[in-house]
Amino acid sequence: MTTRGTRNGGAAAPRGTAPTSRDVAHRAGVSQATVSLVMGGKWRGRVSARTAESVRAAAGALGYRPNLAARSLRLGSTRTALLVVPALTSDFFARVHSGAARVAADHDFGMVLYPSPEGIGPAPDPFASAQASLDGVIASSMAPEALAALRGGGLPLVMLDSDPDGDSDGDRPAATVNLDIAGGMRATATHLLRLGHRRIAHLAAAVDSWTFRVRARALADALTGTGAALTATEPAELSVTGGLRAAERLLRRDTPPTALVCDDDLLAAGACKAARRLGLRVPGDVSVTGFDDLAVATAVEPELTTVRLPAEHIGASGMRALLTVLDSRVPDADVLPVELVARGSTGPPRVP
Repeated sequence: MTTRGTRNGGAAAPRGTAPTSRDVAHRAGVSQATVSLVMGGKWRGRVSARTAESVRAAAGALGYRPNLAARSLRLGSTRTALLVVPALTSDFFARVHSGAARVAADHDFGMVLYPSPEGIGPAPDPFASAQASLDGVIASSMAPEALAALRGGGLPLVMLDSDPDGDSDGDRPAATVNLDIAGGMRATATHLLRLGHRRIAHLAAAVDSWTFRVRARALADALTGTGAALTATEPAELSVTGGLRAAERLLRRDTPPTALVCDDDLLAAGACKAARRLGLRVPGDVSVTGFDDLAVATAVEPELTTVRLPAEHIGASGMRALLTVLDSRVPDADVLPVELVARGSTGPPRVP
């Protein structure tokens, strides 16, 4: 029977048969036990990174895939994680998924993405029996109680950008990975204060979640005792249209703010649009800031001053935390740094 050649001289599996761990071991020049460690994500501290990469390269070249069904029966594990996000309308959550999926693949885990049809509300079980087909859940920017349907079977839950203390009943997640949201809002306030702004308004997302409550509290605290005033907090639907309508209400005031701090880049894009409709210049007449550094932040003109959140990093950290929990260890309560990116939408206030 004809066999395929290999780059390093190792024999490949015969045509019509699936490659085995023995084929991978032969090609990589290692034992089957080493192949099992690497493909099972258990190689760290046991084999070198160079050897692990050699095994993965051999597996990729041969088209080898572990027998997950057999492994599930042997270990009682499907090696599958569920990532629940409020929606897929934001590229932020797409990048969270990208980071989580990359780490999952490195450890031979599958990743199922589930955008909750209820937004931040209760997330119904997407499977007939999620507990039977999953090893754990990662949920981004949601309240733990919203995931009750997925937690009945005791699945480990890792929360991203969510209250580390859990819900009011003390139901804490197995781990949390958060961003320094408060630090980002403080950096925004400091930036505007240094530019000379003293009348600042908040376009607040009309979403009852921990991350937006943190933003509101941090902004108010950052302005306390500075001589500047938080002149208004205007709730807004989390969309460009919502930002436009809320900003119009603020800018039509008898004494309008000189700066609008927005909870999200979509709201900020809407605020810039409102300013133009009212014949105002950004930043000449009003400065606008966003949050998240979404693609829209550099699609508008002027480009938005915003807080950059490391979306891929938080997804990757969330998956690592879940792997740590599944390994019966306690993960660190990570708080990831954020960065203020100053662009053209902010400047000194207009002199009366």
